[in-house]
Amino acid sequence: MKSVITLAIESSCDETSVAVVRDGRQVLSNIISTQMDEHRKFGGVVPEVASRRHIENIQGVVQESLDEAGVKFSDIDIVGVTYGAGLVGALLVGLSTAKAISFALGVPLVGVNHIEGHICANFIAHKELEPPFACLVVSGGHTHMVEVRGYGDYNVLGMTRDDAAGEAFDKLARAIGLGYPGGSKIDRAAKLGDKEAIDFPRAYLEKGSYDFSFSGLKSAALNYLNSKKMKKEEISIEDVSASYQEAIIDVLAERSIRACIEKGYKTLAIAGGVAANSRLRERLEGDAKAHGIQVKYPPIELCTDNAAMIGCAAYYDYIGGRVSSLDLNAVPGLRIGERE
Repeated sequence: MKSVITLAIESSCDETSVAVVRDGRQVLSNIISTQMDEHRKFGGVVPEVASRRHIENIQGVVQESLDEAGVKFSDIDIVGVTYGAGLVGALLVGLSTAKAISFALGVPLVGVNHIEGHICANFIAHKELEPPFACLVVSGGHTHMVEVRGYGDYNVLGMTRDDAAGEAFDKLARAIGLGYPGGSKIDRAAKLGDKEAIDFPRAYLEKGSYDFSFSGLKSAALNYLNSKKMKKEEISIEDVSASYQEAIIDVLAERSIRACIEKGYKTLAIAGGVAANSRLRERLEGDAKAHGIQVKYPPIELCTDNAAMIGCAAYYDYIGGRVSSLDLNAVPGLRIGERE
């Protein structure tokens, strides 16, 4: 069977990324142009700025990806692109580019769900991994507990009812002066702190639920910080970070391990930017081992937004018969399992 070469584009937030992927799992190139330094001074991503930078960067990143992979446009079999979820202006830049390339080459266009792309990063990192398995998706905008029943076949068991885990990390980081992006900075500070120093709340919700809620934790942390400031008492950034991080991870770990046990899965994957958190990996590996569950997660470079994961998802959608028309539009609020 002839190999399928996918040109993949990801522009859902503040990374302009283009990858070339062979047969879904072999990454020939994965170029990422980040805007992190530019958005840091604003304390978060500014959508209009992100969109403008994507426009400036996309053409050069496409060419760099082709050059690194050692392929020409004529070698491309399909074009995969993120069409949701994400910032609408940012999505439209990548989507417009992908449509133009697809039309010019006369090859299929495959619209990819960004969240599903994160799950597929595990297929690249672990060549032996096959469905079914459970997956915890944790990022700045999303927190989901998902059953991966097959390639492109997902069942959402639970999701956040308010703030996502990554968003909660970013908000605390801003409040204690660590800045943006918050997740990695909280992770580093927490290594020097006492995770039992502050008794922050854990929202486990109603019995049997796989949903998440972190808004109460965020409010409790802000109240704690304000109380300390009003009393002119010293605040330990390390202890606050460790205690807050542990409160988030307690809930993530409980949901993940319980989902595996109750649904009968022996493999748990982690995906999304927060999957890079060292304490989350350590905790899940420890809890899972006690129940005979294997934990899989991508390397750091595949946890954050990247086009290689989109290329993997596009390949499996394509061989499953799912392709998109050239009138495909951006869907900022796209959910797992939804199709255009």
